Amino acid sequence: MLFSSRLTSLALTIAVVIGAPLAQAAGAAPAAAPAASAPANAANIKAPLPLDELRTFAEVMDRIKAAYVEPVDDKTLLENAIKGMLSNLDPHSAYLGPEDFQELQESTSGEFGGLGIEVGVEDGFIKVVSPIDDTPASKAGIEAGDLIVKINGAPTQGQTMQEAVDKMRGKIGEKITLTLVRDGGNPFDVTLARATIQVKSVKSQMLEPGYGYIRITQFQVKTGEEVGKALAKLRKENGKKMNGLILDLRNNPGGVLQAAVEVADHFLTKGLIVYTKGRIANSELRFSADPADASEGVPLVVLINGGSASASEIVAGALQDQKRGILMGTDSFGKGSVQTVLPLANDRALKLTTALYYTPNGRSIQAQGINPDIEVKRAKVTTEADGENYKEADLLGHLGNGNGGADKPTTKSKAGKARPQDDDYQLNQALSLLKGLSVTRGN
Repeated sequence: MLFSSRLTSLALTIAVVIGAPLAQAAGAAPAAAPAASAPANAANIKAPLPLDELRTFAEVMDRIKAAYVEPVDDKTLLENAIKGMLSNLDPHSAYLGPEDFQELQESTSGEFGGLGIEVGVEDGFIKVVSPIDDTPASKAGIEAGDLIVKINGAPTQGQTMQEAVDKMRGKIGEKITLTLVRDGGNPFDVTLARATIQVKSVKSQMLEPGYGYIRITQFQVKTGEEVGKALAKLRKENGKKMNGLILDLRNNPGGVLQAAVEVADHFLTKGLIVYTKGRIANSELRFSADPADASEGVPLVVLINGGSASASEIVAGALQDQKRGILMGTDSFGKGSVQTVLPLANDRALKLTTALYYTPNGRSIQAQGINPDIEVKRAKVTTEADGENYKEADLLGHLGNGNGGADKPTTKSKAGKARPQDDDYQLNQALSLLKGLSVTRGN
């Protein structure tokens, strides 16, 4: 059995981020300016430190160091104290150590230093799911289905995915040797140099002539740009303006606030997209659409579910409030807060909730989520086999059509190429809705 979550699949390609914004994550706003440069207000006036509580803190630290069953160093105690300070604020505020901070930057930038392989685990072995095009892995001839049995000479069998991934991480340009087994043959070595990998957050295709599909897996720095390119690609493939488009935000955990604004702006020509409110001046932001319309006003259905959170809900809420698209699926996650990433010394950072965001109509979806316009729950699509049915044109001696035209007898349907909508009930329903809209509009 092959196990490969989306985050784990990406893990092989991460190592070093290049130029990632420091203040963008989980719907993050730009980093707050230092208090000294902000307008004087109640939020910027520093209250005196509570001396009694500080004395208690110091006493507790001394007692732990003196009496705990094992020695504990000051660094560990202080870092744990900081983590505890943030953990009791809300679920999305956190202290980020160097590894967590780097991982956050990598996930929001979409650029990773690595080999360019999507992997899974099968029977205790690390298995290549797919090499990414134009990466060291694909150029070296690594193929889907290859088993990675050794990394730099160390066996991988029995290792967890994360352990194997950690061993494959390293500096860009640094070489790594993988020992592979293909189709049960003899092991062979492949030596690769790590490179910067761009993982795209947007996938698109034509479902049927006239009907396009765009899937956003998460909101990264370049997601808005990628959606613009996807719209242009679909229009070119269709040869003319599309009859309908499905924007799939299901199980999209969110990401960069600015990317959500850019995606919504591709479908809107005026009005508010989102605004935020917080205690500090820099948290008061408003984003409005510009007149350009990359989508050409194409009829739109947006798919959401309980895994659609944060930036996904910003896009869905804006399109719903502006009556630009029909939301279909199930209630969204309900994360209506904005996090600002505040870098600290020694490659550490605070991820701090600094604001709440609101849809154009002033709705806060915090802990409530967005309700779809049409509720469609997940279901399995099963296709029944055609029975032995006959038509008039099959009957011997039948009359011809008085208006002319060829007869249409029963024909056996041929098994066609599998399409996404064939096994995805919600997607199938969205496509049916778009077709209905096309018919009523006379397209």
